[in-house]
Formats: sequence, C-alpha cells, structure tokens
Amino acid sequence: MSHIQYTLCRSGRYYYNRRVPKHAVQSYGSFIRLALSKDPVEAEAYAKRLGNVLQGAWSNLSKSQPVDLAGIIESFKPRSSLLSEMSKEYLALRQIDQTPPRVALSTFISIAGDRHVREYTREDAKLFVDHLALKGNKTATIRRRINSLSAILNYAYSELDLDKRNPFTRLFIRNEGHDVSKKGTFSKEQLKQGYDKALTLKSTVKLLMPILGETGCRLAEIVGLRLEDIDLENDLIHIRPNHARRLKNKNSTRILPLVGYARTAMVQAMSQADDQWLLPQYIKSGHCYATHASNALNQWLKRDFDGLTAHSLRHTFRDRLRAVECPMDMIDQIGGWRSVGGIGASYGEGYGLDQKRMWLTFSSLKRT
Repeated sequence: MSHIQYTLCRSGRYYYNRRVPKHAVQSYGSFIRLALSKDPVEAEAYAKRLGNVLQGAWSNLSKSQPVDLAGIIESFKPRSSLLSEMSKEYLALRQIDQTPPRVALSTFISIAGDRHVREYTREDAKLFVDHLALKGNKTATIRRRINSLSAILNYAYSELDLDKRNPFTRLFIRNEGHDVSKKGTFSKEQLKQGYDKALTLKSTVKLLMPILGETGCRLAEIVGLRLEDIDLENDLIHIRPNHARRLKNKNSTRILPLVGYARTAMVQAMSQADDQWLLPQYIKSGHCYATHASNALNQWLKRDFDGLTAHSLRHTFRDRLRAVECPMDMIDQIGGWRSVGGIGASYGEGYGLDQKRMWLTFSSLKRT
C-alpha cells in the first residue's frame, strides 16, 4: 500500500483508490480506481489535484454530478516539451515560410538531439554555429538559422513558464558580415536578351524573368498570384497576401501597373494558368512553393548570365529607377520596400497608379 493518500501501487504503477460517499454512489459507483503514473512524485500531485476536484463535486450532499475522471487526469499531465513538439506548435501558430525554421531544426536536432527545451545549453548553440560554418554556410545564413531557433525556444520558454536564458541570445559568429559580396546586376543588353528568349520559349518559369525584371516584385509575390489578382483590362496586378503565401511586410501589399515586357509575359503566362493560380505547378496542398520556382529560374539565369539570379533582377530594377531619377519614396512604394524616408514618408495615401505607371514606363525596356 502506498503512503500517498488515496493511492496504491501495483506492479510499479500508482492508482487512485478511493471509496465513494453514499450520496455519490449513484453517479460514480461505490469505488474509484484510476491509473495515475509510475512516478511517485507525479502520482502524488495527480492524487491531490483529483482529490480536490472530487471533494468539490461531492460537497453538494443532495445532488452529485458525475465528473470525467480520466479526462481530468489527462489534463493534469504536462504537455510535451521536446524541441520537435514545441516547434510544431510554434509553426502551426505562425503564418511564415516554414522551410527556413525546419532546415534549422533538422540540423540542430541532428547535432544536439531532440531533448526537453530546458536542457539545451550555450555549448549546444556554439556547436551548431561551428557546424554550419564548417559546412560552408555564409554568416548571413547562419544568423537566419540562429534567429529561427531562438524564436522557437522563446516560444517554448514562455508557454512552459520556464525561467531560462535562451542559449542563442547574443550568439557571436566569427567574421560576421565579412563574407558579404555585392549583389550583381543585369546590363540592359542582358535583360533584353533574356526577355526575348523567355517570350520565344514561352516557358512559364522563364517568363518570370521579364515579369520580375519590369515590376521589381519578389519572386514569391508573382509565383503566388491568383488570377483574381491580375487585371489585364487595366494592366494591373494586385500584390496581396492569400492562404498559400504571405507577404514580407505591410509595405508589400500594393497595386502595380504592367508595362512593356511585363504585360506581354503576363499574358503568355496566363494562357498556361489554371482557373485559380497563375503558376499552379508551384501551388501544392494550399502552399506556395516559391523556392522550387526560384531554383528552376536560377538554374537558367546563372548558366546564361554569369551567375546572376532572380534576386539580381530586383537589385537591377532599383538601380534602373534611380537612373531615371525616380523619387526614393516612389521606388520604395513600387518595390514594396520599407521606406527609409522617415516617419513622414508613411503619411497620406502615397503615389497614385498614374504616377507609378509613368515611372515604370520611363525605366522600362522597349521592345523592338
């Protein structure tokens, strides 16, 4: 017989074992026996809490409402606190691209193991950084991986009410930022060559080049376009979030005119769309796989344009707007960048569509 009140131990497991008062027998039966735990400390805690619940339920001598005892015991049990389980909770709550945190998690767990979140140490975090550096990752990539893991652990510590310093906080990366190389840009000749080739081949992936190059959009913003976001009657696209892909920030939501090569490429791309998405091959199970489109497009661009990428098109676009002396806050508004013009830049409604169309026309490449 166990020393814990109202419990007994059989074959290493503790059970709640209690006679029911006469006025509650009709609801509970004459005796309660319920499995608690193999751990005596845990079993004692469960027994005390269950006793309090029953005492309250039995306090009314004239009427006793039955209680779901098994459900109560289950609710007492602590939630899983493994890193893998806490990360599932975190990712289910956040509307973010799950690929970066999942990559960071799989690498970290392969090194430090899938343990209770409170068990990870500063040494585990340093080992993770060293591992990524030895694999040849850029310091910016390492920092992104650190930030992903740090956010998950912060969530876990808050949810589990743990008073613990995050091991990834203020983590030092040797020579951070020294390996940054200036992003290359396309020449006008390269752009025209690529645009003409994309329109000739009519490959939906290659058609992304003139669309991105002449709108300045991020690749995911175009890959995740719904047909209802495209207004060819007025030559406009609506960049807005949907259930398959979010946007980077609040400034990303915008309306852009389609001019020149961008409109021609959009018309061709729409001829290969389904009844909902511009690029349905990259929308699977309600998720936009922009990374797959990026890999396919970059394979071509890197080969034919000396290592330049889809993101290089965005850098080139900004330079081209500067070259025609487009106002800086207009550039930010067209490209969906956070404005660096101070708080005043966010006042008012911003530039109208006619003004955007004018600057995009000035900077666009002309077809011959």
